[in-house]
Amino acid sequence: MRAAGAPGARLGARDVLRVGASGLRARPLRVVLSALGIAIGIAAMVGVVGISTSSRAQLQATLDRLGTNLLTAGPGRDVFGDDAQMPVEAVGMIQRMPHVRSASATASLAAKVYRNDHIPEAQSGGIAVSAARLDLPATVGLTVASGRWLNAATARYPAVVIGAETARVLGLTGPGARVWLGGQWFTVVGILAPAPLAPELDTAALVGWDAARDRLGFDGHPTTVYTRADKAHVAAVRELLAATANPQAPGEIDVSRPSDALAAEDAADRTFTALLLGLGGVALLVGGVGVANTMVISVLERRAEIGLRRALGATRGQIRTQFLTESQLLAGLGGVGGVALGIAVTAAFALSQGWPAVVPVWAMAGGIAATLVIGGVAGLYPAVRAARLAPTEALAAP
Repeated sequence: MRAAGAPGARLGARDVLRVGASGLRARPLRVVLSALGIAIGIAAMVGVVGISTSSRAQLQATLDRLGTNLLTAGPGRDVFGDDAQMPVEAVGMIQRMPHVRSASATASLAAKVYRNDHIPEAQSGGIAVSAARLDLPATVGLTVASGRWLNAATARYPAVVIGAETARVLGLTGPGARVWLGGQWFTVVGILAPAPLAPELDTAALVGWDAARDRLGFDGHPTTVYTRADKAHVAAVRELLAATANPQAPGEIDVSRPSDALAAEDAADRTFTALLLGLGGVALLVGGVGVANTMVISVLERRAEIGLRRALGATRGQIRTQFLTESQLLAGLGGVGGVALGIAVTAAFALSQGWPAVVPVWAMAGGIAATLVIGGVAGLYPAVRAARLAPTEALAAP
């Protein structure tokens, strides 16, 4: 039976790990600093993937709640390049289309809204005043954050429902206040919650269809018609929507799908995520260079140890395995710390945004695997260099 370290003796997996870890325990500060470089790169990559995935999970939840079957139609340009106009009967005609669940509309008005009647006319804050039909919330998926929506009574009188951003601009936190709208006082009866599929309503002040006609000179022509179609027939309804809204000039009607804008935003986020992953990869590469530098210095400082082990019978392969294991343990330590840090960053950011915190398993496993690869590559040259040292040369080193 041969003693450990005798010529030809084999090191088990436990022995390899123990010998590799002993080199790290001897220099804890250097190990922490080297592992930190790897950890930062992995944390950046895991955090970017986690935040991006959490954002998409929130977007998907929003789309599942609001639906992707909402279409909007609005006036485009006529053959002379002038602004077109939708027929007064557009909403009624669209409501009679097959596979249409509901349709509602808003109409932009020339009126402006102000917090009081002393504010200069030019300082409108970019708030749009629109007439709105009573069935708008059911079609678009609007919710009232405070107060209530217009009803058959308030839609005939000077009452207004304002969007979430409008409330912020006007400094209003609840219903009951009066605003100066179209040269007369209107009472705020409700404040809407943000509308992801209709963000234009966030900066709007909505009055009843009848009140707009009687008090603000509204001519009855809608400017945006919202259509909720059966999910299985969205494409078919979209194809016929323009011709139904304006049979005489379907080319003057623009049709869009609000959820497509959210999908485009998600695609832009994916591109930005790819960029950030590239930056995280650069940080990981820098961390790998740091590990390689640490291992090279370790070999130079431990020449006597290497020579002694060789003199006691350790083979070149065992020396090489020792330093490769040490390098991978160092990188793996940084990888585990980086994954933990990335998860923490993702959870904190998602919690602050009200998103579900989602970190894909493949991102965590990939982070650990990447560090092991980095550790192997970074430790290869130092390990080979250590294995090539002759016992007499290593022991003679000062």
